[in-house]
Amino acid sequence: MAPMAGVADSAFRQVCKDFGADVVYSEMASVAALCYNPKKTLELLEFSEKERPYVVQLFGSEAKQFAEAARIVTKEINPDGIDINFGCPVKKVAKQGAGAVLMRDKKKSREIIISTIENTELPVSIKTRAQVDTIDALEFLDYMHDLDIKALMIHGRTLAQGFSGDINFDIIKKARDYFGGIIMANGGINSLDDGIQVLKKTRADGLGIARGALGCPWIFQELKNIKKENKIPEKIFEIALRHAELAESLKGQQGIIEIRKHLCWYVHGIIGASEMRRELINVSSLNEIKNIFNSFGFVV
Repeated sequence: MAPMAGVADSAFRQVCKDFGADVVYSEMASVAALCYNPKKTLELLEFSEKERPYVVQLFGSEAKQFAEAARIVTKEINPDGIDINFGCPVKKVAKQGAGAVLMRDKKKSREIIISTIENTELPVSIKTRAQVDTIDALEFLDYMHDLDIKALMIHGRTLAQGFSGDINFDIIKKARDYFGGIIMANGGINSLDDGIQVLKKTRADGLGIARGALGCPWIFQELKNIKKENKIPEKIFEIALRHAELAESLKGQQGIIEIRKHLCWYVHGIIGASEMRRELINVSSLNEIKNIFNSFGFVV
């Protein structure tokens, strides 16, 4: 399960693990926040033991901050790995000189990777884009070829493409000539067929599933079993409620508020979905969620 800011919290990670996700990533955590005001970010990174293997993903733009953040995460969170984000295209991240725009500066990126590796005993991985301006992933990897990077996740789109458009399968496939660790293909994997095709075309070791798991966490089960899961609405609502119960148990009322977007994703494609979404976006309790599902003729 690939990292997703504002989405990949502990409740969602646990649901994905239940459906066979081999490894789950945290939401992106700011190294600056960890250095100067760590409490809130450390709370964001808390996890359940059932989520292991669990990887914390860091973003930022200063090597010294990555060094300190790596020490803090290793000591206070003790995950199974640390991942460095060189792939996020979001403008508010780019304005900090972080995320995908870091690929433009190979020297600084290298310093960040070295600082992270030198300040943790945990395995360090990276997530990149296929290309940022004139720098592609292959040139970037070639510059880092001697560093002890354990795994690589490549989003097969350019920075300019963001989250839509064609995937560059070829560049992910060619990455094997520049990188000896685990390679995961990411981007545009929204179904079992997508996953099969991406693996076939890239020959990657695995897949990083992000948006394809929203409202469909059983995509991991489908990919591992190579079998489509045709969930009836009642089963989908049962999963959605379990997710909501987890969210409430972890975050209380705030958990119910944050689950609203997930509920809207769960009902996508179901008869009456648009009407359900209008009601689900305002729920404030588990009972309200159950009543909405029941009012549309589904007993849960």
